[in-house]
Amino acid sequence: MSIKVTPLSDDLPFGARINGVTMANVRDAEIRKQINDVFTDRGMIIFEGMEPTNAMQIALSEVFGPLEDHAIGEDMPLADEDVRGMTDFDYLDIFEIGGEEVSGWVPWHIDACYAKELNRGGILRAMVISPEGGRTGFADGIQLYNAIDPALRDRFETLNIIYHSHLMFTALKFGRPPGFRAIKLRQMMVDMIEHAKQSPRTIHPAVWTRPTGEKVLHAAPWQAAGIEGMEGPEGDALLEQLFAEIDAKALPYWHSWKPTDMAIWDNWRFLHAASGNPAKYPRRMQRTTIKGDYGLGRLETEGSGEPVGIDV
Repeated sequence: MSIKVTPLSDDLPFGARINGVTMANVRDAEIRKQINDVFTDRGMIIFEGMEPTNAMQIALSEVFGPLEDHAIGEDMPLADEDVRGMTDFDYLDIFEIGGEEVSGWVPWHIDACYAKELNRGGILRAMVISPEGGRTGFADGIQLYNAIDPALRDRFETLNIIYHSHLMFTALKFGRPPGFRAIKLRQMMVDMIEHAKQSPRTIHPAVWTRPTGEKVLHAAPWQAAGIEGMEGPEGDALLEQLFAEIDAKALPYWHSWKPTDMAIWDNWRFLHAASGNPAKYPRRMQRTTIKGDYGLGRLETEGSGEPVGIDV
């Protein structure tokens, strides 16, 4: 009934690998506690040697909490089985980056940052693996807080970032790679971006403190609209400076997938990204979304108010 926990990498201050989780032991109380303790401490986990089934993915997800539908809801494609909280990411949109055509590219982001409530995280697994590229990246907000220039970090201690879901690809404001352009977007994606324009913007703090005491830098370029109260050239330049510092100082982990891998990341602490792969190759990922909220986000239409406390 035991599981094996090892560091994700000896040179990273975050992450773990866990082997030995099965349908026979995933509901054992002691094992569930051990997994959750690792998650709280290390922030992300690669589960290796997993049974590659929907049932196993759901059972593993429920170790961390109840499932919920993705924040985009009905606009997201369903997985093979209509299971609450399980969605497919079938990367068919094509972009040009650095003169090459790629699909499956997503810049550093906070999952569903355009929502007031940040989900706890997700369990991700690969259904179709590209033979080239197709990696998923993870960057730790605790490591970033400690690594970036202290003077810049101090400026963002009390600043909030505005996000909006229509700032995806065609209207990407920050984090745009050199020579980036959208070559082909699915109609579903076009409709989703257009529909998102009707939603209110959301506001999240750039820095927050975990109940365990660590400070987290939690700001990402994708879908960022600007700094609350500083929208304009000066504020945008400051935010660009922060994102450049994140690119320079992050110690990211980039995961190359196997069919028997499953991964979870702490969405209140980590940024994640997709490297993209040559557009000629298909890539398909399936994820569950785990319900939760850190209590610090709000809609722009709600005003400031006092943040709600959270539990980790």
